[in-house]
Amino acid sequence: MDPMTFSIIRHRLFRIVDEAVITLKHVSGSAITNEGHDLMVSLYGADGSLLMGGVGFLHHLTSAAEACKAIIRRFGDRIREGDVFLLNDPYTAALHTSDIYLVAPIHFDGKLVAWSACFVHVYDIGAMNPGGFSPQSTDIFTEGFSSPGMKIVDQGEMVQDVVDTLLNMVRSPEMVMLDLRSMIACNNVARERMQALIARYGADTVEEAGAALIRQSEELFRSRLLELPDGSWQSRQYLDVQGETAAVRLTMTKKADRLIFDFSGSSKQSRHSINCTRWAALGGLFAPLFPLLCYDITWNEGIIRLVEMIAPEGTIVNCTRPAPVSVATVGAIQSVNNAACSTIGKMLASSDRYRDQATAVWHANHFAIFKFGRNQKGGQSIGILTETFAGAGGASSFADGVEIGGEVPNPISRMANVETVEASFPVRYLFRKRMPDSGGPGRWRGGTGGELAIVPHKAPDGGLHYVISGKGDRHPMSDGLAGGYPGAPNSYRWAKSGEEKAAGDDVRLPGASHAVSWGVFPLMGEDALYVRWNGGGGYGDPLDREPERVLADVAESLVSVEAARTAYGVVLSDDNEVDLAATTALRGKMKADRIAKEAML
Repeated sequence: MDPMTFSIIRHRLFRIVDEAVITLKHVSGSAITNEGHDLMVSLYGADGSLLMGGVGFLHHLTSAAEACKAIIRRFGDRIREGDVFLLNDPYTAALHTSDIYLVAPIHFDGKLVAWSACFVHVYDIGAMNPGGFSPQSTDIFTEGFSSPGMKIVDQGEMVQDVVDTLLNMVRSPEMVMLDLRSMIACNNVARERMQALIARYGADTVEEAGAALIRQSEELFRSRLLELPDGSWQSRQYLDVQGETAAVRLTMTKKADRLIFDFSGSSKQSRHSINCTRWAALGGLFAPLFPLLCYDITWNEGIIRLVEMIAPEGTIVNCTRPAPVSVATVGAIQSVNNAACSTIGKMLASSDRYRDQATAVWHANHFAIFKFGRNQKGGQSIGILTETFAGAGGASSFADGVEIGGEVPNPISRMANVETVEASFPVRYLFRKRMPDSGGPGRWRGGTGGELAIVPHKAPDGGLHYVISGKGDRHPMSDGLAGGYPGAPNSYRWAKSGEEKAAGDDVRLPGASHAVSWGVFPLMGEDALYVRWNGGGGYGDPLDREPERVLADVAESLVSVEAARTAYGVVLSDDNEVDLAATTALRGKMKADRIAKEAML
């Protein structure tokens, strides 16, 4: 088709997604949505195939495509103009029950021409534990309501009895209704803008442009794959829940113009809710693939066609119903993200042309801490600590990772202001800051994560409770690359003010510290909750890092004097200058010790 018309329509499609995202954020009253950016908006073809992937958590681009296809199969000729459908069943398409998809058909002159889809993490879903992440659940039936597809707007009119039934099953119906309204508004904007585009250029022209866009993405991605070396690369990720370790094992094979992600050898599905379904695992591997390999290519069906996934049924990455999955997004799915990021990084590092685009693993261990209880105004509040979206950048082959630099699977993630949290919950921050020694050592250092501590403040009930889940704090997960070390793991501490501190307890906290990582806990009286989140992985041998860069890291409180010596082999004098002679000697000894150790294995 005419290149100018094609370019205009492509940019209009981008703009439609942008406007829909802005609408979603402006209508939503949830910090996890409008500040944390735990959201996604995309456009799909009439058959449900991905046409224009949007921003937010990229895991959802392929899952929402399957949601559209599931609605088409389920409702058939009962899909009418002005309808909106809700789907949140993980065994149909969603990642977990808290991630509600609203998908809406787009008609023109009475014909179905496209779909819009969006999601947010809904404040509460009626699960056993408040907030949706339900660590105490043992099956899908205790993880809140789940639907394989229901109509909540019928030809522009709310299906009130259905909506009332949903709201009757949640702890915060006002906030859940606001979440639903924000997504309905988002889809309305997408529909109106798409209809205006078609009215301007014609249905056939817009359809032709969409098909050309998918062909273009496929051709560009195929060309990129052909420029990369053939081979196989492996990665392992470990999850620890209450002392039980599970593994996600990945072998990524690139052959000509195909990528195969094989998760054979991963652990059997868990009795804990860290599992994910097949559709969730597929979204999990595409989440880093889109930005790392297709950063300059439109994210759509053309890319998906060149990728294959092998995920044995009954494993942690393809569990069978009714296995619990409510912690999937910060459990097995994120482990899939990390493993895919690691193998893609290794492939890029193997290429002379693309080595400068290789990256170590970024923020690899979300912490899912939901707070709930009466707030300082006397109302009920449920919400997440959004610092989990602050992340940490992985190092590249030419630069350090970004401090508290977000994450690869969500290019627009961020954390809420301290004031936002303190205004909504009866808590006060003792501190929130970068965490020294959290970035993975390397010739190029991983970006630092952060740390925080909160205490109750003006709480009517003396405090509140929180739900904590994730992948534990036993294993480092932000893998390094090309000899770089992983970032430091997470840590969660319950500081009890009435107990005498032991040696090594944090002097900034009010009492003795106790490790917590899974379940429901109180935050009452003068107790404190301390959280440390992981840094990004390093790139290259830390003993090759320029000593002056290490000195600068120490001056910036990014690396401690002790880590400068033990991780980087850099000796600092009493006046904080690099002792070059001592550094050269120490590094020589450390390298010799490595060789001797290898010889013994």
